[in-house]
Amino acid sequence: MPHVIPHFSALASSYDVFLCDVWGVVHNGEVSFPDACDALMRARAQGKVVVFITNAPRPGVSVIRQIDKLHVPREAYDGIVSSGDVTRDVIVHRKGQSICHIGPERDLPIFKDLPVTFAPLETADYVVCSGLYDDETEKPEDYRARLDIALKRKLFMVCGNPDLVVERGSQLVYCAGSIADLYATMGGEVLYAGKPYRPIYDLALAKAEAALGRKVDMKRVIGIGDSVRTDLKGARAFGIDMLFVAAGIHAEEFGGRDTPKADAMKTVFAAAGDEPTAVMKHLVW
Repeated sequence: MPHVIPHFSALASSYDVFLCDVWGVVHNGEVSFPDACDALMRARAQGKVVVFITNAPRPGVSVIRQIDKLHVPREAYDGIVSSGDVTRDVIVHRKGQSICHIGPERDLPIFKDLPVTFAPLETADYVVCSGLYDDETEKPEDYRARLDIALKRKLFMVCGNPDLVVERGSQLVYCAGSIADLYATMGGEVLYAGKPYRPIYDLALAKAEAALGRKVDMKRVIGIGDSVRTDLKGARAFGIDMLFVAAGIHAEEFGGRDTPKADAMKTVFAAAGDEPTAVMKHLVW
């Protein structure tokens, strides 16, 4: 079982760069978490660099506008990298190919200023999935018929948000990763643009080193997040330490948002085949 710590300040001095998840750590989709924002601002005041690394299926600049509305201070971070940024890179490299977009209208900024041609599943060259059309009423299984069409045509899918679920207030809603996983189990080819895959970490580290003005020792880099599947596995695969925030999407599995149980956490981490460097209930300085 990893070390459970009450205060972020206990480990902050051991690192120069923090690659921090956003949704579930800094806000819940409805409100920001003042203690988490304060902790990150205090770290930056000590000369540390904080780069937000998020599976949001929109460009980083769009995510900044979103978290501005949630009152996440810009003083809490140096930069942001999103799975939307990685998705845009894929689209650029597939220039001239038509896209079937599966996802809500709010994700359309992912295509902004790109030479994109949209087409239905029956004629598109590949699929970009950024989420469910209506994540408050739909489930991944509702997309099976569409995915059957894509599979018969052997369409390649880019998953713009590898998260399976995310908290919105006190509710869990499905994300693009749930559709992509279903397509993959059906036999479809999927590229996951965000965490836990390396491309988004490479972009985030490059942004952090630019802010620092120098190369950084990987031992002085730590990931922060609340998801075993994306944050823990992503950080470990990238070769960095990881601080796990227990009061996130695994809160109920851990025994409750305010009272995570050590045995329950141990079970979840054992099932994942890995464990974080340290655990906190909430991110607090």
